[in-house]
Amino acid sequence: MSARGRANLQFASLGSGSRGSATVVRCNGTCVLVDCGFSLRELRRRLARLGLRLADLDAVLVTHEHGDHLRGVSALARTGIPVWMTVGTAQAAASTWPDSVPLQHFCSHSPFVIGDLEIQPYPVPHDAREPCQFVLGNGTHRLGLLTDCGSSTPYIEAHLDGCHALLLECNHDETLLASSDYPPPLRRRIGGRLGHLSNRQAAALLAALDTRRLQHVVAAHLSEKNNCSQRVRTALAAALACDPIWIEVATQDGGLPWRELL
Repeated sequence: MSARGRANLQFASLGSGSRGSATVVRCNGTCVLVDCGFSLRELRRRLARLGLRLADLDAVLVTHEHGDHLRGVSALARTGIPVWMTVGTAQAAASTWPDSVPLQHFCSHSPFVIGDLEIQPYPVPHDAREPCQFVLGNGTHRLGLLTDCGSSTPYIEAHLDGCHALLLECNHDETLLASSDYPPPLRRRIGGRLGHLSNRQAAALLAALDTRRLQHVVAAHLSEKNNCSQRVRTALAAALACDPIWIEVATQDGGLPWRELL
């Protein structure tokens, strides 16, 4: 499978965290949004920071049904932008989804193409109905996305191996989470097999991958109470044997400006 054209692949984050997440990926004339946890008004504001409008979006890809990833998707769909999600995610979100808005479904094991972007979904362990993440490419470069995942698997590693850029969940520092004021059930859920990756787990995943082609590593979905960018950069830099300053962080409010794969 190959997408049309070989223009450079670009990506940016509109914001990443429990108050809302969305990632933009574009190549040539194709621009897709991965998740939308923001209201339509807030989405427009954040898109404008990147020089984009709603009309520039060709599709929305949804990873799972949790509100910080799905909250704004139905409003986007009403504007006519195609929405893609697994059948399980659609079933889990059915109570909030208007019957009049059509959906495009995909299998989390099968690649598909939207314009100039090749899209490879893959399933992940998370406490949702049929959660998945994506590797997006243009036939030359590959961007791996992984957030909202409680533990790594050989299947995940196989999909992220050799990517040119990674946007990788570093949700919490295990020590900070253990001593936090979160109720014990919430701490167990976050740190469990179906919860969220810690800094240590993200670093271990990086260490298991072929990272020789990496141009960008972006830490994402950081907890605002149980993590900080300094701890994240230290953990990931140790796995890559690089300067911590090379590790980028997608923040909740500022997101991440455009990055390009060359």
